Order: sequence, then structure tokens, then C-alpha cells
Amino acid sequence: MGVYKADDSRYAGMKFRRCGRSGIRLPEISLGLWHNFGGVDSASRGEDIILHAFDRGITHFDLANNYGPPPGSAEAFFGTMMEKHLKIYRDELIISTKAGYGMWDGPYGDWGSRKYLVASCEQSLARMKLDYVDIFYHHRPDPDTPLEETMGALDYVVRSGKALYVGISNYRPAEAAKAIAILRDLGTPCLIHQARYSMLDRWVEDGLYDLLAKEGVGAILFSPLAQGLLTGRYLDGGVPAGSRASRGQFLKPDRLTPAMLAKLNALNDVAVARGETLARVAIKWLLRDERSTSVLVGASSVAQLDENLLALEGAPLSADELAKIETILAMPE
Repeated sequence: MGVYKADDSRYAGMKFRRCGRSGIRLPEISLGLWHNFGGVDSASRGEDIILHAFDRGITHFDLANNYGPPPGSAEAFFGTMMEKHLKIYRDELIISTKAGYGMWDGPYGDWGSRKYLVASCEQSLARMKLDYVDIFYHHRPDPDTPLEETMGALDYVVRSGKALYVGISNYRPAEAAKAIAILRDLGTPCLIHQARYSMLDRWVEDGLYDLLAKEGVGAILFSPLAQGLLTGRYLDGGVPAGSRASRGQFLKPDRLTPAMLAKLNALNDVAVARGETLARVAIKWLLRDERSTSVLVGASSVAQLDENLLALEGAPLSADELAKIETILAMPE
């Protein structure tokens, strides 16, 4: 590829939502680099996806220290993208990363100590060739480290100029409430919470969303298509070659029970009646709630990314459609 120039109309089709009570607005769809951008993946394909995403108005790119495989390689690849193509657009981008899972050997390369979080943030910046990240997350709660230490480390990375904002991920309501309160008292408010949420995984509705709304914290949602169940690939009960279910990767084939297939096909009928795909309707359903700041999607191709972006087009789900979906989701799996 030659010299990249971003599409002049890149903001024309994207919608943005305010992140909690902050001054930050995020695109309704953000791009996650959890899979497909590591050292084992096609660099040219990854480059095409990232640049196309920005051309379509996706300004937020979500990473973590352990994304790859191997761990660290997604950040290194994104650093190459920054150096080659995106450096001149840095002030238009929100770049996030996280630490909280195992990253290096020994007792200081995992969980939530100040030692680990600060070192990991510095390593991430080096891999991505950045002076700072926009959002630095603690990736998961640590049962052994005091929450005050973990949140103090997040406060430190902001005060030291390594990040502009901080967030938490995978925190349950009670844990999130404590973390948010500690950060507020430290003077570094929690910007955002990243949580798993889909039609088939609704745990955030059990107190977390109410808490985030009360505290003015944004919500960004990962696994919106339930590890592929809501893509429509499995409606006939078959397992396509190369799919996550075929590799036993996150989605286990034994989830494709007759009851689950009945539920998925009923949801697909709602989508077909709208002239849309199940994946589009699944993303629209998440965005039905104004507390949802952004939906985090992955992509293995430009075409797949464009399919997800179609969720932002057309009419929102009607009250009747939402009621029908609730009835379907109440069906046993």
C-alpha cells in the first residue's frame, strides 16, 4: 500500500454517543483487536480492516496487552499501523489497552498490582509506539490485591501522562461500585466499563447498567454476537469449517442444542422480517439502550466489518419487535 489518506467523508455515516458524563464521545461501533490482528494473522488483511474502519468513522480501537496470539503481537501490529499510516491522525483516535491477565513469567506479570499495571502500561506504549493511550483499563478484578492499590495504579498512569482516562472491565456491580468510588476520591474518575453483553448473555442488566447510569460511567460491550451464535452461521445446526465452534475456540459445539437452535431461528425470523441479518439485529438490540455507549466488534475481513456497520442503518427496533424478541429470549436453551 502507498501513502494512506483517510476518506474525507469518514464522519458522514457514523453516529457517536457520549461516554457517561464525560466529554468523550465514542462511535456506536468500535473495533476490537482481540483476534485477527496477531502475529499469526495476515498483516495485509489486518491493515485493510483497520484503515477501512477509520474510513468508515470508527475512531476507537480497543486492544489489551495479551491480545494476539502471541501475547503483545496485536499491540505491536497496531504500532506498525500508527507508524506507517495513522500517526498524522492520532488526535482523531481513541486508543485503549488493558492489563489484568497473565503476560509474563513470575509473580509480577498478572492480575492487579501496581507493579504489574504500571510496567504493562509502559510496555504497551512501547509496542504501539505511542506517548500515551486514551483509555487504560484494569482487565479483570484481582481477588488478592487490595482494590485501593489497583485503582491507585490507574490514577498514577493518568497523573504520569501515560493515559488520559481509565476504565474497568469484567467487574460485577458490587466490585464496580467500589472501584468507581475509589477512583472518584482519587480525582481520576472512571470513564468507562467494558462488559460482555449480548441477547444471550444479559448479566449487565442485573444491577450493573443501573450503577453505571447513576455514576455517569460509559458502557462498551464486547462479544455482542455471543461468540458467533448470533451471526446466523449455525441456524441449521451445522458447524462450518473454520468457525469458532469447529475449533472449539470459546464457542463449544455442545451449545448448539435443539432448544438453542429453535431460539436462534426464531430470532432470525425477526431479522428476516425486517430485511436484515441476525447479526445486524443483535447489534441494534444492544444499541436500543441509551446507556450503551458503544458496541465492540471484531472482524476477519472488510466485508464482515461492513456487515456489522449496516446495523447503524435503517429503523431502530420497534416496540413490537422488542417485545417479540423478549418472548423469544425467554425460551429455554
